[in-house]
Amino acid sequence: MLKINLNSGSRLFSKLILILIATVISIPVYAQSPFSAPKIRKVTKDEREDFTARFGSIKWTGAGLYEKAPIDYIPTMELRARLQKAFGNPTQRLEDLIDKIDFRPGECIQFEYWFIVNDSIPMMILDVDGPFDNGLTYGGASRFIDLMPEVKRTFSKTLLEVNELADFDDFFYSPEDDRLSWYRVAYKNGEFLNKKIDKPIGLREINFDNRRR
Repeated sequence: MLKINLNSGSRLFSKLILILIATVISIPVYAQSPFSAPKIRKVTKDEREDFTARFGSIKWTGAGLYEKAPIDYIPTMELRARLQKAFGNPTQRLEDLIDKIDFRPGECIQFEYWFIVNDSIPMMILDVDGPFDNGLTYGGASRFIDLMPEVKRTFSKTLLEVNELADFDDFFYSPEDDRLSWYRVAYKNGEFLNKKIDKPIGLREINFDNRRR
């Protein structure tokens, strides 16, 4: 009689253990899903060298980041103000690049934000054509293409949740044939500014001979 009770209890105990193990295993699999809530951290200007050293060998691609989102239809000028509010100053702007020996007009950007997602995945965003277009240009690591749509959705949500635009003040040079001009692009006191200007003091002349290269 005692033997029967022990066996019954043993079988019941074994079932309970199996159920418990299955529960414990299933919870971490869900909780550790790397893109259940992507964490997007901006790379600061002072961290550029470390970022380049860490991710210098990756293959950059826009694949996975161009699934249409609401922010793709917002003027880039407004997105710049939203980015300023959400992430602070850009990782680099035109004035940080123009003094490079091999700088060319075709490399002109208004701003670039570099990010590290979940402490391991690099991403970059920059303006499409300064203040003259909508949306942003995206770049990510090719080996993480499958994860990029979720990153884009989270990034888009972050910018859309900004309820107060932040001030910014940038320079932009347009190498387009119908412009070939400097612009001051800003948001201050609740108003956007997109004004053609003379070359800013302290920035070198751009070599127009390299414009087509």
